[in-house]
Amino acid sequence: MSVSPTIEVRNLRFETNERIPRYWHGGRRAVSIFFDNLSIFFPLGERFFIASVRAHRDRVSDPRLLEEVKAFVAQEGIHSREHIRYNAMLREHGYPIDAMEKRVERILTRATRRLLPRWRLAVTCGLEHFTALMGHFILNDPRLLEGAHPEMAALWRWHAAEENEHKAVAFDVYLAAGGNWFERCALMIPTTIIFWAKVIEHQARLMHQNGILFSVREWASLVDYLFFRPGGMFKLFLHYLEYYLPGFHPWDMDNKELLERWKSAYQAAPPA
Repeated sequence: MSVSPTIEVRNLRFETNERIPRYWHGGRRAVSIFFDNLSIFFPLGERFFIASVRAHRDRVSDPRLLEEVKAFVAQEGIHSREHIRYNAMLREHGYPIDAMEKRVERILTRATRRLLPRWRLAVTCGLEHFTALMGHFILNDPRLLEGAHPEMAALWRWHAAEENEHKAVAFDVYLAAGGNWFERCALMIPTTIIFWAKVIEHQARLMHQNGILFSVREWASLVDYLFFRPGGMFKLFLHYLEYYLPGFHPWDMDNKELLERWKSAYQAAPPA
C-alpha cells in the first residue's frame, strides 16, 4: 500500500527558449549536456509509463490508488509536454534530437511488442526508481543545481519533486496486478543496462556535437560533478541496489520532508 503524500498536479510552463544559454549550468559544458541528455528520454519514456500503468487500472480496487493513478498520468503528461519544449530548444542548438529520439522510440516500441503487459509495468517500476533517486538527490543537495540558470533549475527541481511524489504509483499498481519479487528484479537488470548504455551513448554524441568528445578536461569535470563534487552517484548506486531486496517499496526512502521543503519554496515563489 502506498504511503505517499498527496500528489498534486501542477500545470507549469517553463521558458525553455533562446533566453537560455547553451551551457546553462554555470557555463559547464559537459554538465549542462548531461541534463540535456536526460531530457531527450522523457517525452517517449513518460508516454510508455502512462500506457503501462493505464493497462492495469482494472486490477486496482483501492480507491486511493485509483486517484493516485489519475494524478500520476496527469503529472507525467505535463512532464512530457515540458520536455518536448525543452527538446525543441536543444533542436534549435543544432543537436540531432530527432535521430536520438527515434532510437529511443525503437527500443520502447520493441519492448511494447515483445514484453507481456505486466513485464512492461515492471520495466516502468524500474525506470521510475531511477527517476525518483535522481530527483531525490537534486532535492537533497542544492549544490547539484548551483550556478544553473534559474529557469532551468526551477524546471529540474519541479520535475524531481513530482517524480518523488508519485514514485510508488506504478509500483503499487504492479503489486495489485500480481507482480512479484523475482519478476521485477529479473527485468530490472536488462532495464538498467539498456538505460545507462543509452545515457552514455547520448552523452558522447552530444559532446561530439559540441566538439568536446575527446576533451579530458570536460570528461573529468563531469565525473567530478557526478561522483565527487557535489557527487551523489555512489549513494545513488547503493539506493539502487535496495530495489533487489524482497519486500522493497519506493517509500522505504522516506523523503516527504524534502518534498515539503520544495513545496514551501514553490508556494512562496511559484514559477511565472
